[in-house]
Amino acid sequence: MREIDVGLVTKAVRRLCIEANRVLAGDLESRIRSAARTERSPIGRSVLGTLGKNLDAARETGLPICQDTGMAVVFADVGQEVHFTGGAFADAVNEGVRRGYRDGRLRCSVVADPLRRENTGDNTPAVLHTRLVPGDRVRLLVAPKGFGSENMSRIRMFNPSASADDIAAFVAETVREAGGRPCPPLVLGVGLGGDFEQCALLAKRALCRPVSVRNGDPFYAELEERMLRRVNGLGVGPQGFGGTTTALAVNIEAAPTHIAGLPAAVNVGCHVTRCGRAVL
Repeated sequence: MREIDVGLVTKAVRRLCIEANRVLAGDLESRIRSAARTERSPIGRSVLGTLGKNLDAARETGLPICQDTGMAVVFADVGQEVHFTGGAFADAVNEGVRRGYRDGRLRCSVVADPLRRENTGDNTPAVLHTRLVPGDRVRLLVAPKGFGSENMSRIRMFNPSASADDIAAFVAETVREAGGRPCPPLVLGVGLGGDFEQCALLAKRALCRPVSVRNGDPFYAELEERMLRRVNGLGVGPQGFGGTTTALAVNIEAAPTHIAGLPAAVNVGCHVTRCGRAVL
């Protein structure tokens, strides 16, 4: 048994909230800069170039990449040999979010109730997903999720007779209907299988996978590439101004499902799909 003081969790979450909002993952930044060279539309190239300058400015000034610093989504893989001391784990996560958004001067965007919309003032509570895994380590992933893109996400309960092409058409339809509202070029997380809520969680986990990593199953890796080509063929383009770069990556995560269904979810991420990782 390994003891971990929850104060370490708070410190890590605080740091990740700030860092993820200021510096984009290297592989995603590389795709944006590469797209600025290969985009066929002159306006699209100009937009992508401006996005690159924005990343530079955020890094140099310590300001957020985007004014929507998101709702803090926290994934915690907790080793079953870990014993937390000094308080409750969930409280420590929320304290980390509170300090990160305060100390980083990040916009607080969470309301306490969906209909009685009073701001909580500190961007808490986080959306916390915890799962027990083997070992004595704690792996944290903090994903500040902006809602311009989150609002464009969709889920559909397909019949089991649906084909891969049907799913690809659903993904493309989601992007086409969203247009420029989610600030393309996009990262798309696609969840397949499970049931209603697991499918959506799979899509969120897929969105947080590095864009340089393809699905380990060759079948789904090929489907990711096929979906990406289909989405980029829509012509939505950077920020919706038209072009050949509508998405930078499509990531798929799949799970077993019931014989009578085929759930599919698309979690839409903007060009600053942000994630920060730490291991305790």
